[in-house]
Formats: sequence, C-alpha cells, structure tokens
Amino acid sequence: MSQGPLMPKATAVWLVENTSLSFDQIADFCKLHPLEVKGIADGEVAAGIKGLDPVSTGQLTREEIEKAQGNPNHRMKVAVSKVKLPEVKRTKGPRYTPLSRRQDRPNAILWLLRNHPELKDAQVMRLVGTTKSTIQQIRERTHWNSGSLQPMDPVTLGLCSQIDLDFEVQRAAKDRPAVEPAEGGATLMPPELSVLPEPEEHRDAPDHRGGRDERLDADSVFARLKPLRRGEQDDDDEV
Repeated sequence: MSQGPLMPKATAVWLVENTSLSFDQIADFCKLHPLEVKGIADGEVAAGIKGLDPVSTGQLTREEIEKAQGNPNHRMKVAVSKVKLPEVKRTKGPRYTPLSRRQDRPNAILWLLRNHPELKDAQVMRLVGTTKSTIQQIRERTHWNSGSLQPMDPVTLGLCSQIDLDFEVQRAAKDRPAVEPAEGGATLMPPELSVLPEPEEHRDAPDHRGGRDERLDADSVFARLKPLRRGEQDDDDEV
C-alpha cells in the first residue's frame, strides 16, 4: 500500500476546489473513500477544513495533475522528496518501573551499592530506573527512609534481569584499572631455602628402610661419656 499525502482531507479539499479530477482519483491519492470525497464536494464533510496545496508542499507535481485530468484511469502518486531527511534515532530513556515495584527501588539501590561498589551511578540508573540524586542520598544516608531500608537483590524484586546485572558488572570490571603490587612487599621463599637441612644426629642414625646400618659398640658409647670428677662421685655415694 502506497503512502498517502500529509493532511489527506485538507489535500482532498484543495483538489476538489482547484482541479477537475474525479472523485475516485482524489480518493485514491488521498487514501479516502470516494463517498467521503463526494461529501467534501457537497459541503457535507470537512466543512471547516482549509484546503492544502499538495504542489506547494512538494507532494504532487503539476505535470502529474494534468496527466490525471487527461486520463480518468490514471492514478496519481505522491512525489518522492529529493531531500533526504536524516533518520531520527530514538534515544533510550530510563527503564520503566511498574508502580507496584517503585517502592522497592531504594532497597535495590542499597543492595547494589553494598555488593557491587564498582558500578557507576549511570549503570545503577539503567538497572533500577532511578535518578542520580536518589543514589547519592542512599549512599550518604540522607534518604528520607534510610532507617528502614534493607538491601534486596534487584533481580529478585523483578527490577532487572540477571543478564543485565551480569553485563553491567562485567563492564564495570573491565573499566576498573588493574591493581599493581606494592614495591617491597612480602614475597615467597625460594624453593632451595624452603627445605631445612637434616640435623647431624639424624645423618648417622640407622635407616630401617634400607639405608646405612651401623652397629653401636658399648665401649664407644661409654667412651663418649664424660668421666665424673672425684668430688661429684663422692657426693653421690653419700646420697
């Protein structure tokens, strides 16, 4: 279905008054019913509407009108504009929150501020659909209902989806600068120092798992004992 002119009734009024086109031709061009065009010609329809010249607005050419007046079977079409209008991009506004859930937004904001402090205010606004001033009041505890606020998950409250929350959290983590380790901090012990040397007394001990097996000699054991001095021996005898 082809597009009709702007203000079709006003255009039909002008065509009825200024051309000899048939009612069917005017109705087809203006996307109206032929009986409605007949009512315009009889003054029964659109009595208070002022006619709009489609030629001056660039919607129709004089040649097209003359061609249609000479051929009753010819159907006129809206002229294509030579000026290309830029496409209007619709900006994404704040998230709509139902009235029944708007009272839960402060609790959701408090939950986001506590569990995801890396989120920016703009991200919290997109998730919950709130304002920057409300976020600031809850952060500074100047909100009128700060005493009774309880942190609640916005996904559980139905204010946002889990996918949206994960996306914003990952986005905030990428924007956060990497933390470099402080100079002169504690480091791990080298592997060669982590193994303690074996005590000397354990080196000569017999190994029951197939190691060196040395038999102890009684004379060598008593020879290592320090001989008691005579005074110490006498004291022991008296005791």
